[in-house]
Amino acid sequence: MSQTIPVKEFAERRRRLMDQMAPESIAILASAPERVRNRDVLHPFRQDSDFHYLTGFGEPDAVLVLIPGREHGEAVLFCKERNPEKELWDGFLAGQDGAIERFGLDDAFPITDIDDILPGMIEGRSRVYYPLGKDPGFDARVMGWVQMIRSKVRSGAHPPGEFVALEHLLHDLRLYKSANEIKVMAKAGDISAEAHCRAMKRALKGGYEYQLEAELIHTFMSHGARSTAYPSIVGSGANACTLHYIENSAALKEGDLVLIDAGCELECYASDITRTFPVSGKFSEPQRALYEVVLKAQYAAIDAVRPGNHWNQPHEAALAVLTQGLIDLGLVRMSFDEAMEHQAYRPFFMHRTGHWLGMDVHDVGDYKVGDAWRVMEPGMALTVEPGLYVAPGNMDVDEQWRGIGIRIEDDVVVTRDGCRVLSSGVPKTADDIETLMAG
Repeated sequence: MSQTIPVKEFAERRRRLMDQMAPESIAILASAPERVRNRDVLHPFRQDSDFHYLTGFGEPDAVLVLIPGREHGEAVLFCKERNPEKELWDGFLAGQDGAIERFGLDDAFPITDIDDILPGMIEGRSRVYYPLGKDPGFDARVMGWVQMIRSKVRSGAHPPGEFVALEHLLHDLRLYKSANEIKVMAKAGDISAEAHCRAMKRALKGGYEYQLEAELIHTFMSHGARSTAYPSIVGSGANACTLHYIENSAALKEGDLVLIDAGCELECYASDITRTFPVSGKFSEPQRALYEVVLKAQYAAIDAVRPGNHWNQPHEAALAVLTQGLIDLGLVRMSFDEAMEHQAYRPFFMHRTGHWLGMDVHDVGDYKVGDAWRVMEPGMALTVEPGLYVAPGNMDVDEQWRGIGIRIEDDVVVTRDGCRVLSSGVPKTADDIETLMAG
């Protein structure tokens, strides 16, 4: 159960969703399943983000049903029954009473009774809101319940006539973060920032990339964040030019840069920070020159994160700075207008400048509404992460640039009058990084 977000906020989320549902409709959402790692060992369980958003309930084998207007309670949970003998092996379960008392659900039934009870709840409802295709196994069960109702039409049964994607309504709600959500994300940002600082200091001892990864995980868990938000990227030297490098096994070499893209997950909310720093504690002249371009691009992009600006404006701001920087340093040999027209930055910067951030590290929410970029509004959270990557085999540039990969990423939330950086606890100017590492 979430420690920061109160039970009433989960109830408010369910109410906002039901307020948007059509009359005489029902919504059905299953929890995440447990997944086998190997033989009889399971992966650590992580609840489905949509399910957690609406319930705060952290157990597998559960199904949430929302039935606006139901006399005996609109928010219904099917979940495991309490079993003291089984709990001796696997730990405490909430049970039906706990679902109501601790999680604020209106009604609850044993998950083993779902085949007997849920078809009766679906019957008579004209529309079913459901995430089709998310779990093929559960899709088949839902279709089986509907077919059961259809088989009884001659007896007066009324099967639903329409299925609607639940994600359309739900993911738009998730895009706007509440004050409590931002509080959790800010704490996750602080923890991750401290982890990055610790890894920077550890790099001076040399060793291997995975030893820096160990520093990250140690700091995350020391502060109550039991897992990473995604596999940590610790890429030194030319490995930093591989965008999703996660092998993390190479030796740290004097004179190389290290790119760390890592963040913890706290109460099901992700942080996502990237910093690039020198193993030796001192940037070389080429490294610093490229670094300053990326940093300037990030500042320009963050400045464009404000209400009324559209989603792509931070990316456009970053591209302009990166392109001009590449021209100034001689990596691109054409005018600014020509470079932008021909996308001459593409060999050096091949990804977007950010993504939505929340319960998923690449969080839900449309980037366009129709054909237009989405306009940013208060409560939206995103990353800002420009970079430059000079492939070691790029023979079109001077040798001094080859194999340098740099990315700088922060977590940002849109406010009423601009934005707030949630990950400012880790330095990012070249001078501040060198000072931290020297200290």
